[in-house]
Amino acid sequence: MIVKDSLEVRGFTVRYAADGQEGLELFRQQCPDIVVADVMMPRLDGFSLAEIIRRDNATVPIIFLTARSQPADVVRGFELGGNDYLKKPFSMDELIVRIKARLSAAPPAAAPPSVLTIGQYQFDHPKQRLLLGTREEVLTHREAELLKCLYDQRNQVLERATVLQELWGNDSFFNGRSLDVFITRLRRYLKDDPQVQIVNVRGIGYKLIW
Repeated sequence: MIVKDSLEVRGFTVRYAADGQEGLELFRQQCPDIVVADVMMPRLDGFSLAEIIRRDNATVPIIFLTARSQPADVVRGFELGGNDYLKKPFSMDELIVRIKARLSAAPPAAAPPSVLTIGQYQFDHPKQRLLLGTREEVLTHREAELLKCLYDQRNQVLERATVLQELWGNDSFFNGRSLDVFITRLRRYLKDDPQVQIVNVRGIGYKLIW
């Protein structure tokens, strides 16, 4: 929070995450210009976060903050796609200089594609269309938003409580039953590619895999 406040005072717009999993979700929602990640975070550590980010985005700069000072840790951070490594304790002036240097060297962020690939399907999220060859399925708004949530968390668990809060407004029993109906619909739309599956993770949520 001190780092966040200090950066905001100096004119940066900051999105703060309390742990690595929350950081990953924010990254996928916000498409930031730069990531400043503490290595020692709960749920998902900074190195794991960077490794996942690099699967989706090869260019966004990543700066690690850490108390670890062993050469092996520094090497691992760079091998996983980090661009810089700042050891604690550090001054805010030094962090800001490094952030500005990375931002000035980074290429402009590309706009996220509007048409997403899910196995053999093409998913046009803005137009709410799911295409397989010449076949087209027009989705409802909520179907499209649910599929986008699953896509953003692909190969990871999308928690029921999270998606119910985001798309339905609360996680009541009746909304949960509604969510199950929408999941069944999406499975039917995606059934012609056997590699694409929406898997139940018992008691937690769903995972889109292909």
